[in-house]
Amino acid sequence: MQPYELSVAAAADAIRSRRLSPVELVDSVLDRIEKVEPHLGAYVTVTAEQARRAASEAEHEAAHGRYRGPLHGIPMGLKDLIDVGGMATTASSRVRAGHRATADSTVAARLSAAGAVLLGKTHTHEFAFGLTTPQTRNAWDPGRVAGGSSGGSAVAVASGTATFALGTDTGGSIRVPAALNGVVGLKPTYGLVPRHGVTSLSWSLDHVGPITRTVEDAALVLTALAGHDPRDPASLSVPATNYRPGAGADLTGLRIGLPRTYYFDNVDPRVESAVRHAIGQLETLGARIVEVDIPMTRYIQATQWGLMVPEAGAYHENSLRTVPELYQEDVRILLEASELMSAGDYIRAQRARTLMRAEWTRLLDQVDVIAAPSVPIPAVGADETTVSWPDGTVEGVSDAYVRLSAPANITGVPALTVPVGHDPVGMPIGMQLLGRPLGEPMLLRVGHAYEQTQPARELAGRP
Repeated sequence: MQPYELSVAAAADAIRSRRLSPVELVDSVLDRIEKVEPHLGAYVTVTAEQARRAASEAEHEAAHGRYRGPLHGIPMGLKDLIDVGGMATTASSRVRAGHRATADSTVAARLSAAGAVLLGKTHTHEFAFGLTTPQTRNAWDPGRVAGGSSGGSAVAVASGTATFALGTDTGGSIRVPAALNGVVGLKPTYGLVPRHGVTSLSWSLDHVGPITRTVEDAALVLTALAGHDPRDPASLSVPATNYRPGAGADLTGLRIGLPRTYYFDNVDPRVESAVRHAIGQLETLGARIVEVDIPMTRYIQATQWGLMVPEAGAYHENSLRTVPELYQEDVRILLEASELMSAGDYIRAQRARTLMRAEWTRLLDQVDVIAAPSVPIPAVGADETTVSWPDGTVEGVSDAYVRLSAPANITGVPALTVPVGHDPVGMPIGMQLLGRPLGEPMLLRVGHAYEQTQPARELAGRP
């Protein structure tokens, strides 16, 4: 196994025991970037020399007893919405050409303090307003979509060009690309990870979280990220927590919610089969399966768009009027649509969210975790724009990908996607676990327990 193939936990153990140096690890990942990045397009920019200097510093610190913890010397990518002082934050848009951050975002500063090594900025669907990331190609099949909007981060982790990465999630933008590229993605509870210094799409729906190769890795990164920051008005004041799950795989007594409604409607049979099989694995570990009904399903997508589009339009109001030609057409049309929505529409969406949160609170009193598909279909071809279902429904690709992830953004509950296999042509399938607010320890426990029942996953494109 090459160093670039190691998980965060495995690399950290090797660095701590002096069997691997941060320089060796970073060099291995940079070599991997040089080999596969031209075919995948995960990165906006790669800061190779800066990464080598940081790795050398991490190696020196570790050798002199100043080991900072499990992220020390671990190479990472940051979605190009996340400010790093002195670096461009372009949001993968011509609108931001020449923009340069003056200071680190909270999450970048926390990862730097933990000793992580920045490799560069990863592509996003322009301003995170899309579910495909057209600049980036799927790690398993470059002819298919990467998913979005954190497509660059997911492809980097899946292909070995980053050991972990950060993404943002407004309607599924961590979980969708993670599922489509066969890696782990965690959307934390709303407010658990501060967003100061992160370009906004929709302030009341935006989340920042990790994309990793294993559930344990996601827990290690979340431990470094979580915690109050007064510069983010939505930031929660919660005690420091070590989210790393225990080694045990016993789920005896846990109640896993199996949706009767919504999450298995218009879902590819291959996805449904893989997810139901994975839920069966949780049952063999001792969990009890409890069928549940998802509340207010007819309002989910209308509420998501009713919140996101006006908030995005308000953020982009000035540049949309002064330089509209600099936006990509799909994003510009969505932003222009925001001007057609009334204040009443937005208020009704807010009211629906309030009711939905209350209903989900009651739902999550019945179970410990809900298990469902992460996305209804594996990665589609890059030129496909619609999905046709057996009942005659024709759905836009972005609408299909956001459909199963939106509830967690509207309600703010944590959601974790875990790979559960591949379809017959080798494209990954993900299972989504949803829990109570601040229920990350339970989600990570269940996801880690499932993962322990499975053979080790290989990276995409492994030689």
